[in-house]
Amino acid sequence: MLEEVERWLTRRSWSAADRTLDQLLAAKAARGTTVSVVLPALDEEETVGAIVAVIRRELMEAVPLVDELVVIDSGSMDGTAKVASEAGARVVHRDTILPRMPAVPGKGEVLWRSLLVTSGDIVCFVDADLQEFSADFVSGIVGPLLTEPDLHFVKAMYDRPLDGAAGQGGRVTELVARPLLNLHWPRLAGFVQPLGGEYAARRSLLERLPFPVGYGVELGLLVDALHTVGLDALGQVDVGVRIHRHQDDRALGRMAAAIYRTAQLRLSRGHLVRPELTQFERGAEGFVARTHAVDTEERPPVREIDEYPDGRAA
Repeated sequence: MLEEVERWLTRRSWSAADRTLDQLLAAKAARGTTVSVVLPALDEEETVGAIVAVIRRELMEAVPLVDELVVIDSGSMDGTAKVASEAGARVVHRDTILPRMPAVPGKGEVLWRSLLVTSGDIVCFVDADLQEFSADFVSGIVGPLLTEPDLHFVKAMYDRPLDGAAGQGGRVTELVARPLLNLHWPRLAGFVQPLGGEYAARRSLLERLPFPVGYGVELGLLVDALHTVGLDALGQVDVGVRIHRHQDDRALGRMAAAIYRTAQLRLSRGHLVRPELTQFERGAEGFVARTHAVDTEERPPVREIDEYPDGRAA
């Protein structure tokens, strides 16, 4: 590990318990900062309501830390929108945001569009499939941005158990993302969960970054944030344990391909790898090949969009 990264780990890694809510509220009031929380959701009726309820109860009603709580529904076929709304979130359908630009499937697409319907100076993203959710996932990662003016981007770090086994989750992180970062962006080698879906950033940074539309969004934002504001403006916070629904191997393969392609695009803007992934499933007469397109599109920095309100970051 680079000495710079070792120093960064001691300076820019915290625990959620390092800052009390009183300290966060004082810092928020002193600077007049506003906070938006965004949950991207697709068929998450079983978990989204509990997450929204915890955030509203503990961080909006008990204390005024979060100013805006928005669920972006990306085409759910279940009761996600109804459950989220009843729990206290403002629900916005992906396709109603920037309708002149047809939406494409993907998590990054939803996160990018969320900037057009939120207003907080700090934007906190939280996945909607988390179980046994703790408000620390929000207050922990928002905290350093409230108390440290020179920070711009903070990721959550946590244990990720798989079927009850500690430390076995995050397979794409360990097999794909971490080797890519260590080999090509070694200054990011200190991030414990580089692909985690819980992170917060200043709007003034997010509106300057392109957003990969699919699974590559977390790696893309992290790499681009490093190049835009530098390592010392990035941080991470330990929020404990993350329990969520795990993907099957084929879904993980598609995720890995998108992440690799996102990295490859950032390494070279010239020749690109073939943006397809072939996987195999056993059928009645043997193995059947299934070929999937790999996300190849990225949305531009949101401040380049005509509909994005001027001066919102200020």
